[in-house]
Amino acid sequence: MAAVLYPAGRYIVPPKAGESAAGTVTLPFAPDEIRENEGKIFKFGSRPGILVRLATGELRAFSAACTHLGCIVQYRPDVGHIWCACHNGHFDLNGHVVQGPPPEGLETYVVNVRGDQIVVSKGA
Repeated sequence: MAAVLYPAGRYIVPPKAGESAAGTVTLPFAPDEIRENEGKIFKFGSRPGILVRLATGELRAFSAACTHLGCIVQYRPDVGHIWCACHNGHFDLNGHVVQGPPPEGLETYVVNVRGDQIVVSKGA
């Protein structure tokens, strides 16, 4: 019975994730290296982040750990969403849940372009 209840419980209640100590990171790629309608994964302290360039040219960044079970999300240009392949969770480009089991949206980060550098910070 435990073999059935434990996985079901872990599916319903996501594990707690540790908080990253990093508050700001400079990304290892320049702004011109990310095309419109493209997403790139980067390291934010000990956790993954995702940077997306919208069709308008605006850059947005989020935590890349799905709020459901912590899987790494990816940007899908074909649907214009951030997608988690583990359980088909979809997030819009504001980080809000659109579809699937994630209990809450992705953490959003502040993006600043300084010359040829992209600096990503946690919001206030």
